[in-house]
Amino acid sequence: MADQARAHGIAEDEVVADVLLARSAVKRLVEPDEVARLVGFLCGPGTDSITGASYDMTGGWTAA
Repeated sequence: MADQARAHGIAEDEVVADVLLARSAVKRLVEPDEVARLVGFLCGPGTDSITGASYDMTGGWTAA
């Protein structure tokens, strides 16, 4: 965070909103429990045929 703050000339507490989430449609970071729920789903019943798939958890950043 400190490096990004220096590079952009902003305070460290502004880095998440002004740099990391600037292009994201959803203005928050993905939470660890959200990742855990996806993992739980993929390990659950009915997912035996899911292979080689990618799941973006970017909050819409890749769509921006």
